[in-house]
Amino acid sequence: MRKSLLFIVSVFFFWGFVAASNDILIPVFKEKLQLLQWQSQMIAFAFYVAYTVGSLGYLAITKFRGRDLVSSWGYGKSLAIGLFISAAGTLLFIPAANNASFTLLLMGLIVVGIGFSLQQTAANPLTISLGSPETGSQRLSMAGGINNLGTTLGPLLLSFAIFGQGGTGAAPTLDITAVKIPYLILGVFFVLFGILFWRMELGKPEEAVLEENLDAAPTESIFKSPQVWMGMIAIFLYVGVEVATASNLPEYLKIYHAIELNQIAPYISLFWASLMIGRWTAASGALGLQGRKRSLLRWALPLVAFGLFLLINRLGGYEVALFLPFLAAIFLLILADLLVKGNPVKQLFLYSTLGILATLLGMYAEGPLAIYSFIAVGLFCSTLWPCIFTLAIAGMGTRTSQVSNALIMMIMGGGFVSVFQGWLGSDEMLGIRASYWVGVVCFAYLAFYAYRMQLILQKKGILLEEAAGQGH
Repeated sequence: MRKSLLFIVSVFFFWGFVAASNDILIPVFKEKLQLLQWQSQMIAFAFYVAYTVGSLGYLAITKFRGRDLVSSWGYGKSLAIGLFISAAGTLLFIPAANNASFTLLLMGLIVVGIGFSLQQTAANPLTISLGSPETGSQRLSMAGGINNLGTTLGPLLLSFAIFGQGGTGAAPTLDITAVKIPYLILGVFFVLFGILFWRMELGKPEEAVLEENLDAAPTESIFKSPQVWMGMIAIFLYVGVEVATASNLPEYLKIYHAIELNQIAPYISLFWASLMIGRWTAASGALGLQGRKRSLLRWALPLVAFGLFLLINRLGGYEVALFLPFLAAIFLLILADLLVKGNPVKQLFLYSTLGILATLLGMYAEGPLAIYSFIAVGLFCSTLWPCIFTLAIAGMGTRTSQVSNALIMMIMGGGFVSVFQGWLGSDEMLGIRASYWVGVVCFAYLAFYAYRMQLILQKKGILLEEAAGQGH
């Protein structure tokens, strides 16, 4: 059981590694190919929309065949096929890098993302099933921690491949062909793990055969509920603000702080590490501890996560002392966690409000304060997924799976919002700094959604005390 879980959480690492590495690909291809800011954001667009394309494709196949794909193939073979699809996508990085082809790069990311979509479909329920249902969310939280490790390492390793240790390579003479090396290595791991999963017997979920008398009406009816359609918008904007903040950050750092491309990796790494810090902070309340032990963990876990970021970057050859002021933002997060006490409505509202303040401070402050304010957005995004998810499915009963599928489709917001902010970030529009008003609007909606859900759930007589899970 433990051995199986160890292999399974590895795919969570892969998802995080590729997602965060995109934030290095964006400025590299932008500079090399002289792309506009919105064009460079097509990297995020292709990757995140691929999740939706993959999900829709698998649902269509399931509808056509009358049975669920994962139920037919089993968990092991489903994960294997998803990994093989992603491995095929990494092969496109060879001609993409050799020919500096933006089109082939996007195609490669789309194929990788489609493979990830199938992996997500199988890995999440499988992780829950490997043990008692009561501890399923804890296993998902652990897997989420591995995902965050991937998001922290990804930008650093890709930057190392392009610029050398500590970013010592010269940005103006960067060799874009080096981009293919880490992805080809990743492709080899995809194949190796795919072979392992193909040979492993991990069982099948309970098969759900589609009945002919189920027409479209029940599926359409869930979208009439404000709880659902507002939740879908919330997921779209949450993933959007999280991804857009990070993917546009390199351009902001270059223009307003003169930070060269070969020195950007630790800033991107810290943004994604801040999600790990936030999730580890929230996890302190999910371990069932009370009194001093719980208080100690609430302060210790985020500091350990930050220490892990510092260690990884120090080993990568970067100067880490300049990131120590970020501790102030971490202390603010811990205090916020104390205030919300795990209540998803309060957490979504307070963290969204803090996200607004951090974004505004990033736009109007100067120097390191502005940089750390934008990076702190990651802290306040860290636990919004479980809050939104919990509020959207509360009281849905037998319709929970349908609502869950609808919410997961909206991950594509990471692509659309990034491109939109990139378009606004051009010199002809608002400029990169003012383009972060997009984030303010996203957070404002999320705060409004929390307020509306408080009223809706109170009317239904549903009380929620703790958010379920620790991130997507």
